[in-house]
Amino acid sequence: MRMRKKRHLDERLEKCSDVCLGWLPDYTAEQRGDPPVPMFDVHKVFGNSNPVHLEIGCGKGRFIQQLAEENPDINFLALEQTPNVLVTAMERTCASGVKNLKYYAGKAEYLEKVLRPSSVELIYLNFSCPYPKESYAKHRLTHPLFLEIYSHILSENGYIKQKTDNQRLFEFSVENFSQNGWSLRNVSLDLHNSNITGNIITEYEERFTKMGLPIYYLEAFFKK
Repeated sequence: MRMRKKRHLDERLEKCSDVCLGWLPDYTAEQRGDPPVPMFDVHKVFGNSNPVHLEIGCGKGRFIQQLAEENPDINFLALEQTPNVLVTAMERTCASGVKNLKYYAGKAEYLEKVLRPSSVELIYLNFSCPYPKESYAKHRLTHPLFLEIYSHILSENGYIKQKTDNQRLFEFSVENFSQNGWSLRNVSLDLHNSNITGNIITEYEERFTKMGLPIYYLEAFFKK
């Protein structure tokens, strides 16, 4: 079922323009003849040369907001394709006054159109949609098509942190990382009962943990 559009959504999004870098292009925009979204120099956007971390699929933004508040010397970007959800994250950031967090609206397929090569130090993939049907496997965010994009925008020694409650997606991810030139570390089948530290709990993670579900975790590096 399609999510009902929130009341006054367009007006609420407009009020958050200071923290939104724009909408990533897609095939419908190309068909309409819309002008392309510019490729941003993220250091100019933030006015400094601090490292850049990116969350793909930020949801309501609790995770990335906390990271930004706790790490003022890191610039954070967050991508979310659902405006109904994105507006909550952006309103949270606007209310907090945090300056080191900006948002994109759109799909991960188009990140290379707006982010320069080797511009991102760390990518977070938190509880991405598992797309359980095999016919939709190419939409999973650890499909080789996406890994190719990540390898371009990640800096040398850059890496990915992935968390999921879905065992099949985790196995799919491990297989694709391993077969496409990535190395893995800190692989855990139960993050909350591991020795891995520094975890910030997302909204989904909190829900799944209360249900007694294990959280799968890994870090993946692409050697350039």
